[in-house]
Amino acid sequence: MSIYVGNLSYDVLSDDLSAVFAEYGSVKRVQIPTDRETGRVRGFAFVEMDTEAEETKAIEALDGAEWMGRDMKVNKAKPREERGSFGGGDGGRRGNGNFSRRY
Repeated sequence: MSIYVGNLSYDVLSDDLSAVFAEYGSVKRVQIPTDRETGRVRGFAFVEMDTEAEETKAIEALDGAEWMGRDMKVNKAKPREERGSFGGGDGGRRGNGNFSRRY
C-alpha cells in the first residue's frame, strides 16, 4: 500500500520527506511527481513504508501537521483510475445533440 501526501511545498525533496516519515517506521520508497513541461514539483507525493501498521501510525501523526509552512494532507493512496486514450467517456465521439449513440 502507499500513502498520499498532499499540500506539499514546491521546495520539497525526497530525502526531506523520507526523514519525516522515517520517524514512524522504515520508508521503502518516496515518489514526488513533477510537471512534464516545467519539471517543477506538483505539490504532492507518495510514500511507501514496510508495514501497514507503520503507514497507519504515520498517517495518524502527520495528517494536518504543519511542515515547510504548509498543513500536510496525509492518507492512504487510492488506486489510480484508468483513463481512456481519448480522455472522454465516449471514446472521443462528439454528441450531435440528440443524445442517441451509435455503437
